[in-house]
Amino acid sequence: MYACSQLYRRFSTSQSLLDRMRVAIIGQSTFAGEVYKQLVKDGHKVVGVFTVPDQGTREDPLATMAAADGVKVFKLKSWRKKGVALPEVLESYLSVNPELNVMPFCSQFIPMEVINHPKNKSICYHPSILPRHRGASSINWTLMCGDKTGGFSIFWADDGLDTGPILLQRKVDIDPNDTVDSLYNRFMYPEGIKAMAEAVSMVAEGKAPKITQPTEGATYDPMLNKKELCKINWDQPGESVHNFIRGLDSSPGAWTVMDGQEVKLFGSKMFSGSAGDGLQVEIEGLATPGVIHKDGLILTGSDGKKLCVARLSVDGKMMNASKYGTAAEATEAIELSEEEQEVANKMKETWKAILNIEIADDTDFFKSGAGSMDVVRLVEETKEKAGVSLENEDVYMATTFREFVQVMVIKMRGGDTKPVFEYDAFKMHVNNMDIEFPQQLFIDGQFVDATSGKFLKSINPATEELICDVHAAGKEDVNMAVAAAKKAFYQGPLADLMDEHKEELATIETIDSGAVYTLALKTHVGMSIDTWRYFAGWCDKIHGKTIPINNARPNHNLTITKKEPIGVCGLVTPWNYPLMMLSWKMAACLAAGNTVVIKPAQVSPLTALKFAELSARAGIPPGVINVLPGTGSVCGQAIADHPDVRKLGFTGSTEIGQVIMKSCAESNLKKVSLELGGKSPFIIFADCDLDKAVRMGMSSVFFNKGENCIAAGRLFIEESIHDEFVRRIVEECKKMVIGDPLDRGTAHGPQNHKAHFDKLLEYIDIGVKEGATLVYGGKKVDRPGFFLHPTVFTNVEDHMYIAKEESFGPIMIISKFANGEVEEVVTRANNTEFGLASGVMTKDLSKALLVSEKLDAGTCFVNTYNKTDVAAPFGGFKQSGFGKDLGEEALHEYLKTKTITFEY
Repeated sequence: MYACSQLYRRFSTSQSLLDRMRVAIIGQSTFAGEVYKQLVKDGHKVVGVFTVPDQGTREDPLATMAAADGVKVFKLKSWRKKGVALPEVLESYLSVNPELNVMPFCSQFIPMEVINHPKNKSICYHPSILPRHRGASSINWTLMCGDKTGGFSIFWADDGLDTGPILLQRKVDIDPNDTVDSLYNRFMYPEGIKAMAEAVSMVAEGKAPKITQPTEGATYDPMLNKKELCKINWDQPGESVHNFIRGLDSSPGAWTVMDGQEVKLFGSKMFSGSAGDGLQVEIEGLATPGVIHKDGLILTGSDGKKLCVARLSVDGKMMNASKYGTAAEATEAIELSEEEQEVANKMKETWKAILNIEIADDTDFFKSGAGSMDVVRLVEETKEKAGVSLENEDVYMATTFREFVQVMVIKMRGGDTKPVFEYDAFKMHVNNMDIEFPQQLFIDGQFVDATSGKFLKSINPATEELICDVHAAGKEDVNMAVAAAKKAFYQGPLADLMDEHKEELATIETIDSGAVYTLALKTHVGMSIDTWRYFAGWCDKIHGKTIPINNARPNHNLTITKKEPIGVCGLVTPWNYPLMMLSWKMAACLAAGNTVVIKPAQVSPLTALKFAELSARAGIPPGVINVLPGTGSVCGQAIADHPDVRKLGFTGSTEIGQVIMKSCAESNLKKVSLELGGKSPFIIFADCDLDKAVRMGMSSVFFNKGENCIAAGRLFIEESIHDEFVRRIVEECKKMVIGDPLDRGTAHGPQNHKAHFDKLLEYIDIGVKEGATLVYGGKKVDRPGFFLHPTVFTNVEDHMYIAKEESFGPIMIISKFANGEVEEVVTRANNTEFGLASGVMTKDLSKALLVSEKLDAGTCFVNTYNKTDVAAPFGGFKQSGFGKDLGEEALHEYLKTKTITFEY
């Protein structure tokens, strides 16, 4: 919020400058069109758009958008002939008299007379981290070369060699199965639009750097417009073949000769299983025949490593690779209902808008000129107009309008062409969507009933109504889960699936835990996905050391250490961030090579069960992940006591943490990490930015309706600003929208469950009886559900119960301190047995450094609060526990060090 407000002020102060700067846009595609819209939104004056000619009757999206706004549009086949600028083209360009050329997705060679004409010259978007991968097919080569990092550059345009100075760059980690489409959709497209707008504003403000490109690491890769460049070379390792195929997916497509005919290959992934006895196919240049497998076409690289190709294009027709060589099944056309036909007609209009032609049943989407970004648009509009979530692959497999409608209608009716992971799902319609999740235990890759025959009741805290009954694990279930995890450990594309199901996961999190939906989407689920992606990057980077030791003369000695997984790990997670706490612990645990038995919180187990389903769909082997809803006294205790569990990670209260630690010691001295209670102090000095201090104060207490382990348990406000700070806080509390957590406008949802809600009311009552001043809130909201008004106490003295004990709810505890007292307020802040987090607000750098150094807590926020990141270690001191979640340090919680000494 702070960054946004600062950005707004920066833009508004330079608005007159922006209005005066005249911009010409030279480029094409939907991407260029979105950049155009953003520049107009930011107040820039677009004086002309220069794009490519129509393809048949299909106009480039940039031209369509600009023309609709009355901006001059020039459709140029070329800008120069034999290296010389065409006079008539140059005259058209000069007529708009721009002060800056912006070139997003510019595929043409632009004369230097044009590039250098504006007083601010020209800036160009390039989809690589220059100087690596210069050239027109750079993003393809990023993947084909197996780069672990990619991104884009915005540089000062030169004569088409991509060698001009860099203005800004953005980087992204490349996933092993990324394609051009996936990379564009999740990073290059959305972040590129924002970065182009930022770059233009930097130019307008005279703050745009010109960083000379280094020569070291520079490459120039050929444009992939020649057929021979796209032919697969089979004389290379399997991973290299995989990278080549995915780098050309979805255009122009890697090809080979299979059974004597040219075939294009798409949807490659590395394959670790057995190819079995499927149909063998001969592939030119490949020593080992390919095998048609239930998952696709299995191919073997020169190093023996296998990959699986999901789709083939044969004679220009896309098909599932698993169906190659089998007789095509005659499928009877589905007869559409009146409602379905109405939806089909809407989608015909969408096809017409994208392709700019009349649509017949046999119109082929791609043969009519559609590209990968058009696929993205079609998928999004199908979701909007038909309420159906298609995948890009569905469009590639159903290329004619008739086929597309059939696939769409099948999905509208709840069907699918993919193998289904079967389980007894609980289904409900909520948040304008149909959701489903398991109710059983997840053991050894299957959902099974609890042997105990007992159930937990999952209650919606917003309505106090029963959602469903969930099977409750007993001791025998724990034994079975641990045995499965032990077997998986000794014998044996999750984040993407979570991303695909993020709306459903967020909805389940909302109805089960009371989290506001928008927060659940961004933090509960969003940070969970980030966590899995972060720790996936650590899997192949765990290593030991070489240590010099004294030699046993006349011999020599060498000592090395190895980091090894612990084995079966038990995890017990809390109810405030059910999915995120699972992810924080389990991602590090699995990245270190362990197997897991997890007990989610008794009152909010549903996203953990949905996660179990997604893990099975992602191909996590049976036994690696086992999910056991149950009570702490039975299921949790059984995990802590089990002799085959070698590590236990726990997040919860200090009291239960003490019980856990004792059990771990008495059972088998299992390793343990504990993230426990908190009473985090937040010191706000008078020399702070008061506007920001109020925002941070609100966030520090009321974020996630106060059910936040690092919530500021006590605010210390310097006396001279105390009254103004309290006044502003009360005003902000009055503005908070309390209500249905599924409503997009809601800021404050219900507390998680009734027992906790009752404890909060008791906590408030104690505060009042002790003599603290209740200045706002303190009572139940007059509506069904466990809703509590944001509550503010002042005049809280150090001896009071509410000054020492954690509420774990939306209750702000404010104490004042005398002007100029630094050492004294730090002493008061540290006078607690908790040490999870802390915060300080001041513009005085020396004071900030001094206070952050002296605050006795595992995390200290300076001029911010709640700013956690997957790469930064998280954990507390004193009775807030020990051990770390997140960051590299989290891995060490799930590893053991072996020392090996050699003599020679």
